[in-house]
Amino acid sequence: MKYKKLGTSDLQVSEVSFGCMSLKGEEPLNIRLLHQALEQGINFFDTADLYDKGQNEELVGKAFQGKRDQVIIATKVGNQWRPDGSGWDWNPTKAYILEAVEKSLRRLQTDYIDLYQLHGGTIEDPIDETIEAFELLKQQGKIRHYGISSIRPNVIREYVKRSSMVSVMMQFSLLDRRPEEQMLDLLQQHQIGVLARGSLAQGLLLGKAPNTYLGHTADEVAHAAKVLRSVAQSEEQAMETAVRYVLHHPAVTTAVLGIRTPEQLQDALAAAHSADLTQEKFLSLREQISLALYEQHR
Repeated sequence: MKYKKLGTSDLQVSEVSFGCMSLKGEEPLNIRLLHQALEQGINFFDTADLYDKGQNEELVGKAFQGKRDQVIIATKVGNQWRPDGSGWDWNPTKAYILEAVEKSLRRLQTDYIDLYQLHGGTIEDPIDETIEAFELLKQQGKIRHYGISSIRPNVIREYVKRSSMVSVMMQFSLLDRRPEEQMLDLLQQHQIGVLARGSLAQGLLLGKAPNTYLGHTADEVAHAAKVLRSVAQSEEQAMETAVRYVLHHPAVTTAVLGIRTPEQLQDALAAAHSADLTQEKFLSLREQISLALYEQHR
């Protein structure tokens, strides 16, 4: 397993990491899967207080009791569940973040969070207040570093200018190449690590029935999957190639893959151990799959 430093932090993150949101079903099986991932070199586990109303954090906390020093735990804040459980509301205020972190720490059974991320963000947010909350939590030792999870260029630019964040989680795949337009180069320039999610485009790149996706027609999606298989030279290597495409840009620290089954874990590990894309394959993918541009939040 290859490890990369996350931005300006002291966190050495596995090149492929575990998106815990996908975990469903029986707890003992999920815990075993998390342990297997750790044993085979994955050290970065991403969750959020939003997932399963906090139960996902509880699962991660339970799994890594006695192993805390071996793992990097990332979680997120900003979506506040309504008291009646009917949904959630966006709340990036300092007061809420300081309250929510205590609950996340309890659920995770830890006294610190390695990476605390704002789970979204709009340009209308009280951004300085949000940053104040994260900086205070760093001073208190409750979090080691912070970042944001956002695909909005106008929001990302403000945090680049105003904060000492070390990471941005963003959707990035062969079917969502919007980050290539400006954001990846900007974040690399400022030494801010990218956590890439959605690298497989909900499975559409790997043979799932073609559908419309982010402005791509079903035919364009089918074409992208066909190009990927052709460049990968086999059905089995298509996933590895899709992940390697995302990891090709030096701004990207890790591909966060949703893992639910032992088979998916083995696929993720195969991608982690696969060779970097040759420049020829990288350019072939870029040239044959259309680039979507940001239409909003520019």
